[in-house]
Amino acid sequence: MGNKKTNVHLLAQMGLLTGLMLVMSFTPLGYIPLGFMNATTMHIPVILGACLFGPEMGAVLGGLFGITSVIRATLTPTLTSFVFTPFYSLSPQFHGSWKSLIVAIVPRILIGVVAGLVYQALCRMVKQNAAAFVAAGFFGSITNTIGVMGLIYLLFGEQYAAAAGQSYDLLFGIIIGVVGTQGVPEAIIASVLVCAVGKALSAIYKRMNVYA
Repeated sequence: MGNKKTNVHLLAQMGLLTGLMLVMSFTPLGYIPLGFMNATTMHIPVILGACLFGPEMGAVLGGLFGITSVIRATLTPTLTSFVFTPFYSLSPQFHGSWKSLIVAIVPRILIGVVAGLVYQALCRMVKQNAAAFVAAGFFGSITNTIGVMGLIYLLFGEQYAAAAGQSYDLLFGIIIGVVGTQGVPEAIIASVLVCAVGKALSAIYKRMNVYA
């Protein structure tokens, strides 16, 4: 009976995180326009889910993040949306393909996997889970930035540089700059938010006898 009750609570919380992600994905809460790209906060619920429910559930939420990014890139495209969706073409030169699905989905699945594994490893090493939440937030977030930008470089390098009005020879340096100026601040913010929200939810689950 206890296990059944616990499973119901877990499913309910996963449902809440899924609903939150769907709301975020189609409002400015989830994607923040930055000219030819979007910054995102969609990785926050993914990391929280990975910490509270494990890397497997984190991977599922990450996959949902990836799918919503494909939909958003298709419905509200920017200049470089072709790297996230096979259903958008800026011109014959700049068009999406099946590789767009790899860019949009694979790094987002890895957010949940990495965050969940980091959280579990640190929880075994330290008694306080605050450090585990902070590390999971940081590494989960930076996995997203490095994964997305790295795959863009490998799969769409020349097209992406041309669409962004940059020389391909400078693209690697630009990507490193994005990781440093956008990815690292996002990771720090994710660390703070994941720690604050994660500790609060963890305390609630313990009172409800739902392990988090």
